[in-house]
Amino acid sequence: MSDAHPGVRKVVLAYSGGLDTSVAVRWMIEHWGVEVVALAVDVGQSPGADTAAWETIRHRALAAGAVAAEVVDGREELAAGFVARAVKANARYEGRYPLVSSLSRPLIARHLVAAARRHGADAVAHGCTGKGNDQVRFEVSLRALAPDLRILAPVRDWGLTRADAIRLAGQWAIPITASLEVPYSIDENLAGRAIECGAIEDPWAAPPAEIWERTAEVADAPAPSEVVLGFERGVPTTLDGDPVALHELLPRLDRIAGAYGVGRIDMIENRRVGIKSREVYECPGMLTLIDAHSDLEALTLERDVMHEKQRLEGRWADLVYDGLWYSPLREALDAFMEETQRHVTGEVRVRLEPGRAAVVGRRAPRGLYDYALATYEADDAFRHADAAGFVRLWGLSVETWARRQRREEPAVPEPGERP
Repeated sequence: MSDAHPGVRKVVLAYSGGLDTSVAVRWMIEHWGVEVVALAVDVGQSPGADTAAWETIRHRALAAGAVAAEVVDGREELAAGFVARAVKANARYEGRYPLVSSLSRPLIARHLVAAARRHGADAVAHGCTGKGNDQVRFEVSLRALAPDLRILAPVRDWGLTRADAIRLAGQWAIPITASLEVPYSIDENLAGRAIECGAIEDPWAAPPAEIWERTAEVADAPAPSEVVLGFERGVPTTLDGDPVALHELLPRLDRIAGAYGVGRIDMIENRRVGIKSREVYECPGMLTLIDAHSDLEALTLERDVMHEKQRLEGRWADLVYDGLWYSPLREALDAFMEETQRHVTGEVRVRLEPGRAAVVGRRAPRGLYDYALATYEADDAFRHADAAGFVRLWGLSVETWARRQRREEPAVPEPGERP
């Protein structure tokens, strides 16, 4: 039994297969005297990874000392239950970041709890540091799902440098591939990649070319082309007319849009823990989907509904970014989002050019665009005579105020004169 954590005998660790979580397995055994179950969840972090690759990760956990190691395929669950909701909400934190890591953490937390129940564990653990957002997302989600389980954070407790962790991995014969020459911290899933640390920590420095994997240099982009994305009730369902499940559509769209250099984000971000951080992301497929979906909504949503939805989209993104996926407000906002999507069915044509994905066409069977009302040609069915009365009544209150209360505007001073 652990002296540091009395009553904790068995721990389920969210295991990535990387340096920190591999060392964490053995470190918890050595320092806390606990049994460790390693749980890896495939959320699309390695597109194209086969069974052998995941078996390598599973055996790495066992080599580190885990009493059991499991791999769960969560790609379809992530796409259908989390990414699709983010697309419906056009979710971008601070107007830019499409919530890549924020979407996978509540899913992994759900599987951690399920594994803890299966293995009779007293606690769950994650490999997050004390500065990051992911510790918040994991721990708030875990407390919402299983308040009886203890939550441990070995990386936050141990105070090891990267060099220390690499040395311990060698000492404990843990087969890892990390080195001091690759200083970046990378998290990825179906929605994209998040890259930080190393040279990126200087906000004046340009991101190094070697960090990019899903996006090509704009100079290397092929000739412009087009893709057609189909949606049903707000969910992406087809690519160029072919029905494709979302967990398969995203990697395909990543490759198509990424070849044009689309989807790179370089931003100063406000973390939940109160610090500003320089973050770099590449999300070619996710950003293209959100842009297309938002455009289709412009065709299908009534004006006031669309404006109110746009006001709430930022709030939805804030909640998910802040780790409040399992919260009553997120659920309530989702109910609103879902209602708005009843008629968001149709197709969007996207033109891909070097560094740019631009919507150039959209159509929907129940779209609200009426050619007869919009045209200025002979088919115009708009009743122009109605406009004079409408405009007069619309401005009547302002006119009345201007007659009775408006002050005379002060003269505008000439350049160089004091006001």
